[in-house]
Amino acid sequence: MYIWIFIQQLIASGTHIIVKDLTETIQPSLILLLRAFFAAGFYIFWVIVREKKNFRLEKKDIPVAILLGILNIPINQYLFFIGVHLSTAPNAGLAYALSPAFVLVIALLFLKESGNWKKITGVAIAIAGAVLIMLERGIDLKSDFFIGNVLLLLASFSWALYTILGRDFSRKYGAVYSTAVTMVIGFITYIPVYFITNEPILAVVTFNVFDWLGILYLGIMTSGFGYLIWFWALKKMEASKLSVFNNLQPVLTTILAIIFLHHQLTIPFLAGGVLIIGGVVLTQRG
Repeated sequence: MYIWIFIQQLIASGTHIIVKDLTETIQPSLILLLRAFFAAGFYIFWVIVREKKNFRLEKKDIPVAILLGILNIPINQYLFFIGVHLSTAPNAGLAYALSPAFVLVIALLFLKESGNWKKITGVAIAIAGAVLIMLERGIDLKSDFFIGNVLLLLASFSWALYTILGRDFSRKYGAVYSTAVTMVIGFITYIPVYFITNEPILAVVTFNVFDWLGILYLGIMTSGFGYLIWFWALKKMEASKLSVFNNLQPVLTTILAIIFLHHQLTIPFLAGGVLIIGGVVLTQRG
């Protein structure tokens, strides 16, 4: 099982690398449209053909499903794609490593959950690490790098919000089915967002083989098989223990970025990374 968890983390880490590479030559909004299309298609096939189910929801759950779909793709994924384009792949990995801390912040502020000193201290340490990385290239609020880091943090926060709001929905309908519903709704709600940006969809005719392989990786490997491995592992292991493995993601992303993107490590990045991972671990132990 641990081998499969490692493979899932490697798939997720590769996502940051591929998105960074693709967005150097292709508009992020177009990549996201195609990724969402293939991901939605994958889950439609999985639910209808593989599990032989129909997409049905209780009437009272439809607004929640729509909200989760919007959070999933038009907000979370859109912010992620733009953020990676403006920042770096390793920074994206660290931003998403902050998700457990954001989940705790939301739970403390809005769900009135109790916290202890480990949780509070862990969040403070992780946020300090994020600030250190954001200011890695100095204080320039208008720089692409700073804006990209802010967008990545917002993407991570929106994923945490998706996790909190989708908890009961997922328990009721099952993790795989819930993801399928939010993927399909997310794709549908993203279509108008895409066309408002006026990006020419005919640009796909200029894609080469590697562009298409990257997009298929994002849509099928990451959003498809990567998610399924994670849900399978959730059935075998407690969520709190499994979530610890997410701390592998920024490490693997950084290694892959050094190999494939020739990323240069800096002292602020290393220090911030240690603070983020250490803070998140402390939060999870709390």
